[in-house]
Amino acid sequence: MSGVLQALVIWCTHVISTFGVPGVFALMVLESACVPVPSEAIMLFAGFSVWQGHIDLTAALAAGVAGNVVGSWVAYAAGYYGGRPFIDRWGRFVLLNRRKVDIAHGWFQRYGSIAVFFSRMLPIVRTFISLPAGVARMSFWRFTLYTFLGCLPWVAMLTYLGVTVAGNWEGIQRQLHYLDYVVAGAIVGAIVVLVVRHARAAAAGR
Repeated sequence: MSGVLQALVIWCTHVISTFGVPGVFALMVLESACVPVPSEAIMLFAGFSVWQGHIDLTAALAAGVAGNVVGSWVAYAAGYYGGRPFIDRWGRFVLLNRRKVDIAHGWFQRYGSIAVFFSRMLPIVRTFISLPAGVARMSFWRFTLYTFLGCLPWVAMLTYLGVTVAGNWEGIQRQLHYLDYVVAGAIVGAIVVLVVRHARAAAAGR
């Protein structure tokens, strides 16, 4: 784990230990608003805190999902009102990675609004997909629904892992990025299958 990432993880755990559920919510807002705070550390430690009996499981899940949605609104608004020039100009002040934003834009342009749902379980684009959704002026309520549905399994999985692994949560957090790519492969494969089936159905209907 790099020094910067380790410092972020320590800071996240300190915030949650000090503020509990409101801390989980605030950190997930930052993460989903494209500030480089790792959701893995946030929700794994939240799960660990549930295991310790410091916070309630339902409250931890609700705070994680709500924080994800609210933070996504912030990023969506930046794209909606500022457009890509605004993002490129001011994003560096929150350490916004332009290459990752480009990847998210490409993903959104290729798959459309449904990418908001799928990307919540993908590495890299998970945090940044709200920006191109805002730039494209996707329906706000549709964006909110897809964001909620997409982040729910991710938040639930991390929290459950945090509860299950208990004191070994840090070790799991260091290895979790491998799971990102397994999930990404599965989702891309599912999209390919759906596209092929749609193409075959369209061809048969001619």
